[in-house]
Amino acid sequence: MGKLIAFLTKFLNQPRFPHTLRKFFGLVIWLVVVGFSFSAVLMIFWAVSLMTFIPASAVTIIQFIIGAYLCYTCLSMKGLAVESHKIMKSLRNHNLKQARHQVGMIVGRDTQNLSADQVCKATIETIAENTSDGVIAPLFYLLLGGPALGIAYKAVNTLDSMIGYKNEKYGDIGMVSARIDDVVGFIPARLTWLFLLAACALLGYDSKLAYSVGIHDRKNHRSPNSGFSESVVAGALKLKLGGPHYYFGELVTKPYIGTLVQDPEEATVGKIEETIHMLYAAAIIGLLAMASLSIICMHSKGVIKYGRGKIHHNSR
Repeated sequence: MGKLIAFLTKFLNQPRFPHTLRKFFGLVIWLVVVGFSFSAVLMIFWAVSLMTFIPASAVTIIQFIIGAYLCYTCLSMKGLAVESHKIMKSLRNHNLKQARHQVGMIVGRDTQNLSADQVCKATIETIAENTSDGVIAPLFYLLLGGPALGIAYKAVNTLDSMIGYKNEKYGDIGMVSARIDDVVGFIPARLTWLFLLAACALLGYDSKLAYSVGIHDRKNHRSPNSGFSESVVAGALKLKLGGPHYYFGELVTKPYIGTLVQDPEEATVGKIEETIHMLYAAAIIGLLAMASLSIICMHSKGVIKYGRGKIHHNSR
């Protein structure tokens, strides 16, 4: 997906093109990337279904294995934790330069001048935001539409992370990607808010402050969704997150998250570890909740189908 986005953007995001045309090209890029991603999954399953030279049961097993793998690729929980642990290791070794480089691999802001506290906060904010974008949202769309819709969501999110910036370079070409990502992330962000609060209670963190900050600061973000997860984490860990940051050399003013926290604590490696714990706990809670909902829906469909058949049989 990333290579396709980069290829299309290279040719279609030219400064010589007028703003309106670049916005249109942004729509074209979105349709091509998301459409290709969604269609590719369906074509894979269709191609497997054509394997008539093997038993039908074997075809079903192959499709299940492929589907399970595609679902696995939609979830970025482990990858996010691994990258965060690399940053933690560098900070423990007092290698701030390396930690800045590593955090620059998972955030969009400029990192070359960040302090150790700022590196920790950037990592914590990314973990909190991606609890929604990288875990709960994919689970939600996998529940709704299986691997095809899950992969399509990942395409939407990847487009936003690569070109969905409100700056001179990507403001036009990435406008469609940014706005659609906000729409598709609307419900998952609010589910993540609930799952993180449940995770706070489960882990013994300050769930009362997490709830208060989550209510008060959940909209203190330029994104309509990111503040929901970050506000809960800020309250649970007694941190003050957000604020102004540099992106591509340009200072971007953002509101603070955690304004209700009195005497905010310093962001440390330990705070990153606690955020990772919240990520895993929220992921498990979300998985259990959505799996239960899926089972209930399947059971309800079975009851309705059986009921309709019974009525039809009696009518005869």
